[in-house]
Amino acid sequence: MELIVLAVGLLFLIAIPILIVKALVGLVLLPFKLVAVVFKLVFGAFALVAKLLFGGLGLLLGLAALVVGLIFLPLLPFLAIGGLIWLIVRASRPRPALRLPA
Repeated sequence: MELIVLAVGLLFLIAIPILIVKALVGLVLLPFKLVAVVFKLVFGAFALVAKLLFGGLGLLLGLAALVVGLIFLPLLPFLAIGGLIWLIVRASRPRPALRLPA
């Protein structure tokens, strides 16, 4: 029984200084941990804003690509034919005479 008490006492003599050193190191590092938490909150907020902004921008660009793909691409042959007709009509008109300034 005395041996068990001696072992427990020796364990406390070893463990208590280790716990005290661990608590002191934790107290010394506490301000750095608090700064790390503040940085995580600030950069997390910036990341959230950037994520929402770029997500919305991507959504708008995707919708624009969908509109171009579904509406304007089928109309492209008509636009090309209209452009060719406009070029032919424009080329067939006489040019106005060039006036030289007096």
